[in-house]
Amino acid sequence: MNSGRGILRRAERAVAAGVRGLAAWAVVALVGVVGVMAESARGQSAPAGNSHPQAEVLSALGERNPFGDAAAKSSADAEKKHAFAEQVDVRPLRDLSVYHSGRVKIIDSLARETIAQIMGRRDFYDVVNPDVGGGYGSSTEKGSDGTVRKYRKMSYDPVFTFFDMMIDPAYYEGRAIVNVGYRPLREMFLNAEFTDEKDAVKRESIKRTGRLSPEIIARHMKAIGSSSTTDQQVMRGLDEMRYAVQTYLNLPASMRVVASKSVDEQWGAIGQLPASHPVRVAAEKLGASWRVMDAKGVNEAIATLAAELPKINPETYPGARRAIERIYNTSSPFEWGMWLYAAAFLGLIIAFGTGRPWLKNLSTGLLVAAIAVHLVGFGARCFIAERYTIQNQYESMTGVSLFAALFGLGMMVFKRQMIFAAAAAGVGFLVLVTATQLPIPGKDINREAAILNTSILLKYHVTIVLLSYGLIALGMVVSCFYLGTYYAQKLRGGEATAGGGDGAGAKAKEVESVSATALGIAEQEVAKVGPARVLADLDKAQMAILQMAFWTLGVGILLGAWWADHSWGRWWAFDPKETWALVTWIVYLVVVHVRVAGGVGGANRGLTTAWLSIVGFIAMLWCYFGVNLLLPGLHAYA
Repeated sequence: MNSGRGILRRAERAVAAGVRGLAAWAVVALVGVVGVMAESARGQSAPAGNSHPQAEVLSALGERNPFGDAAAKSSADAEKKHAFAEQVDVRPLRDLSVYHSGRVKIIDSLARETIAQIMGRRDFYDVVNPDVGGGYGSSTEKGSDGTVRKYRKMSYDPVFTFFDMMIDPAYYEGRAIVNVGYRPLREMFLNAEFTDEKDAVKRESIKRTGRLSPEIIARHMKAIGSSSTTDQQVMRGLDEMRYAVQTYLNLPASMRVVASKSVDEQWGAIGQLPASHPVRVAAEKLGASWRVMDAKGVNEAIATLAAELPKINPETYPGARRAIERIYNTSSPFEWGMWLYAAAFLGLIIAFGTGRPWLKNLSTGLLVAAIAVHLVGFGARCFIAERYTIQNQYESMTGVSLFAALFGLGMMVFKRQMIFAAAAAGVGFLVLVTATQLPIPGKDINREAAILNTSILLKYHVTIVLLSYGLIALGMVVSCFYLGTYYAQKLRGGEATAGGGDGAGAKAKEVESVSATALGIAEQEVAKVGPARVLADLDKAQMAILQMAFWTLGVGILLGAWWADHSWGRWWAFDPKETWALVTWIVYLVVVHVRVAGGVGGANRGLTTAWLSIVGFIAMLWCYFGVNLLLPGLHAYA
């Protein structure tokens, strides 16, 4: 009888093992099939409705400069221009409204965006007077010939530069203002322009700015373009340069500052007003005073414009939104949030290591402050854009970090474990530092792609997917705690999987203490049960998040398929984004298989889960960044 039962039990175990093995191989096969089928989708290109409308470059032909005709030659040199800029008060102009690229924004936003399009940065600085030191951020640099030269760097407010380029364009003809991001292309222009060794000083002065003057570009654009037709990077760089020069030449046409009678009409230009209108008179006075560098006359004209423009069709002229947009531009809420997250994360890690309650409380307060600043910035952007701002790469990053931080804070309150607060702060900092410090597309507030307006399903689909990405990132941070604790014990002789052991060194105990404090485990409890309790609680913490990531990503993919059928007329097409979202979800399906079926992880399923969490995080990063920025497809919104 007993032997029969033993045989039955062994048979049951064999069948279970077979089923688990079959499930594991099925998952592997599914990944392979997805990968093969994805190859057929790689060539797909985004439909026209997927593209964001390009910033407008309006033709200025037939439209008079609202500030009068510019002089053929500027009367200012760099010293006079900078002194004049310091006397002009452009503050009243900042929050005046202007219609541009499909939305009404403030001049401060238009100036920042325009200067960035032309120069590659949001403010202009002039590098002048080689070999003359002192003042305005003097710096030294060794030239290619070995001589040490001194340069003077003079910076300007973007609003001042924006108006100066319209009123006194001749000043910029010979100055390096057009950004050339591709260095070999920049060298081509410099080599073509400066053939004499006597020009080495001037060449170095221009080279260090990373920009070229419109004059140099005009002289050599055709020849360089003709000789580089097979170099895609050069041709792309030339297209960007042409667009920047067009933007510079057509600045006066962007001044659509006269409010329309109804919200359905486009705004008008100052030149369309009667000649005697106070706004038109003030604009012409502004231009005339600006060209002779009469700062008093300029400031008076600016004050008149700021007072009179809102009086034209005041029922359609924006009110509070202008002030909020100006505060948003000048306060940089996401950068403040980034630093607060960093301070909170660092403070929590130190608090875990030192066991100081006051530092833990302070760091928790910093985390709450970071989330508050982050939330206000996100809400302000939504209010300014008049839409839910998760519709390009930059906006989605501000959203995913906010959702992750809020969820982490909620888990901290619900579970009473500070490890979730540390994960929230870490994810908030890492995502926002990437969004704010790198050239992520979508920083300017513009219209969304047309197709993103086709269904309310988008908001649910994208929000849930972004939440799942945030959960994946939170799970990765908690899994790093698990791996650190496990390998600290393993490498120093501790018994990481059961019983603790007396061989753990001092460093291993420190790591164990950090994790235990983060989990809220008392020191005396750790001493009794060893690292096994810490690892078990870490495993519970990572599983609490990873299970949520699995379900939210799955629901997000299903909602995406529903929306795709509504917008594109099909549920699934193995678009790169769809494919890699499915691959990422399969990683977490494997996690579920490990935990429920129990056939892959062996004795230490927590360790296997932690490593799978890292793998899933890497897959998510590729799905989120690599696919968006590197692969063509139907999800090309960044």
